[in-house]
Amino acid sequence: MEKIIGNLRKNGFAVTEFDTAEAAADYLAGSIHGKTVGMGGSATLGALGVYDRLKADNTVYWHAVDNGPDVCDREVNAQVFLTSANAVSEEGYILNIDGRGNRLAASAMRKERVIFVIGENKFCGPFPQALERARNVAGPLNAKRLHKNTPCAVDGVCHDCHSPDRICNALLVLWGKPMWCGSMEVVLIHQDLGF
Repeated sequence: MEKIIGNLRKNGFAVTEFDTAEAAADYLAGSIHGKTVGMGGSATLGALGVYDRLKADNTVYWHAVDNGPDVCDREVNAQVFLTSANAVSEEGYILNIDGRGNRLAASAMRKERVIFVIGENKFCGPFPQALERARNVAGPLNAKRLHKNTPCAVDGVCHDCHSPDRICNALLVLWGKPMWCGSMEVVLIHQDLGF
C-alpha cells in the first residue's frame, strides 16, 4: 500500500487517507463550497452519500440521479469532478473503463479539482493486474449492477463483446497528472468500497 501511495504522489496526485467512508464524506463535504460539481458513475460515491451533502452548498450534476438531457455535459464541464477508479496499479497509475466516456473526459480535462474516491480494494499489483481487475472484476460487476444485457453481466467474465449495452467502450490510464490540470487528488479509504 505504501509503495502505491508513494508512486501516486510521484506521479503528481495528492493523496489523502481516511479509515472510514464517513470520514472521507465529511472531508469532501467540508472542502467543496460554492462550486459546480460533476460526479461520474460510481458505486463508491453512492455508498458515501456525498451527493446530498454536496448539494446543500454547491450545484451538483450526477446522471445517477438526474436524467436531464445535458447532465453528462454539465458533469464534464463542472469546476470540480468526483469519481472513483476501477483499479490503481502499484506504479501509481489510475485506470478507468467507461461506456460513454464522460467520466474519462471529465477526469482528464482542465478543471479546478479532480478527486478520485477509492477504496483500498481497488489497489493492485503491476499494471497488467490492474487492467485485469478493471476488465474482469469492475466491468462485469458494474454491468450486472446496471442491469446491462451483456455476457459479462451473466458470467462475470469480459468477453470483449459488441453488445449495445456494453459499458467498456473506452479505457483511460492516468500515468500521471495531465498538463494544465488543477489539483488531482486521490481520497483513499481504508475499506472495501465499490467495484
